[in-house]
Amino acid sequence: MPVPTRRADIRPPLLRQGVHAQLQTAIVDGTLAPGEVVRDQELASWLGVSRTPVREALLKLADAGLVEATPGRSTRIAAIDPAAIRDAQAVVAAMHRLAVTTAITQVTPTHLTEMRAANERFRAAIERGDVEAALHADDDFHGVLVELAGNAALAAVLDQFTPMIRRLERLRFASHAGRGSVDLHARLVDLCEAGEATAAADVSDRTWDGLQALL
Repeated sequence: MPVPTRRADIRPPLLRQGVHAQLQTAIVDGTLAPGEVVRDQELASWLGVSRTPVREALLKLADAGLVEATPGRSTRIAAIDPAAIRDAQAVVAAMHRLAVTTAITQVTPTHLTEMRAANERFRAAIERGDVEAALHADDDFHGVLVELAGNAALAAVLDQFTPMIRRLERLRFASHAGRGSVDLHARLVDLCEAGEATAAADVSDRTWDGLQALL
């Protein structure tokens, strides 16, 4: 769809991060559709910023596989490429497996409570068909272990590749298939509580393997 005409709200202190986040969200949620040609001036007008942070954001989004940018030619929102998503899914799954095995010995009752609360929000969002809330709750759920792992490189890799598979997860969470993740989340929490690292990591793998059916 065309670039929105209503100006987005970007906070000056976090200008570059804000521009990148806004454009990334617009691609993931379909506001900027696959194959759509985008122009930095139009995007800059929408975001109320200069063209420089927009260009920087588009370069980063190209590195993440969300934008196809060719110098001197048009810039397009990348199509949903099954092969690229499979690659990203494999990397994301591996990073979450690492997070589980690294963090499990540090999990406290407070962390378990946070994960169960996030999963309950996730379940409620899936039942009422609120995809945005489901995605946020899913991020909160997995984010407990990612943060607890304390691995900056792991977090950076997830920041780069998770948005690509989020485009597919939107379809999953909008369907009945998303309900299976609720049970997997619950099982993962129980295994973390029991300190069973290998079994917990295997369940983590299954939560991401479920995307394969949508490809």
